[in-house]
Amino acid sequence: MEFDKELDAKNLNCPLPILRCKKGLSEIEAGQTLKIMATDPGATKDFQAFCKQTGHELLQLDDADGVLTFYIKKRAD
Repeated sequence: MEFDKELDAKNLNCPLPILRCKKGLSEIEAGQTLKIMATDPGATKDFQAFCKQTGHELLQLDDADGVLTFYIKKRAD
């Protein structure tokens, strides 16, 4: 999947992956996609809830060898 910015939040525990995500989203334009990688087992629920609350779109979630990769499209303001 194509993306505009990539962040590595591996080996960070909650709430740090979400905080990194928020910062990353603030650095891209509306409609662009952020790729963020995390290893925190709770990250799936955290990112789903974050997207639901903020209106950003979780486009895709991949889980490979314990690394969760999220593709989040920034909502239009």
